[in-house]
Amino acid sequence: MKVTLLTVSHRQPAWVVDGCADYERRLPREWAFRVVEIKPAARTGNAAVDRVRGAEAERLQAALPKACRTIALDERGESWPTERFAERVRTWQGEARDLAFVIGGPDGLDPAFLSRAETRLSLSPFTMPHGLVRIVMVEQLYRVATLLAGHPYHRS
Repeated sequence: MKVTLLTVSHRQPAWVVDGCADYERRLPREWAFRVVEIKPAARTGNAAVDRVRGAEAERLQAALPKACRTIALDERGESWPTERFAERVRTWQGEARDLAFVIGGPDGLDPAFLSRAETRLSLSPFTMPHGLVRIVMVEQLYRVATLLAGHPYHRS
């Protein structure tokens, strides 16, 4: 199974790059994890949010791996405890499909893109900075991997 983190962003600060890299190194090799950055659409003074999100959605759609399960990160999505997330990943592994977790840009994800996602996942009802979402997501993937492997990293 390949796991992709698609993210509408560029030039993250060193603390984000370093934090993600730390957890990326720990992920199982068989997950073939990778981060794919999608260039944000230009945000000029009079750019309509709908147009901006639509342009980003087109770029995201083009970058999605073929036949993958798309999981959109959205503050209005389902919120799961880590154990439930691990159960879902185990189920998804059994389907033999690649996974793509998608983080939107500053204006979020396009409504049409969200409606096409098979799952909408909320990490928190809070609005968080992009870089922090990225680190939390990679850490949670690592935590799920340790749970599935029976490793003691996760303590609930």
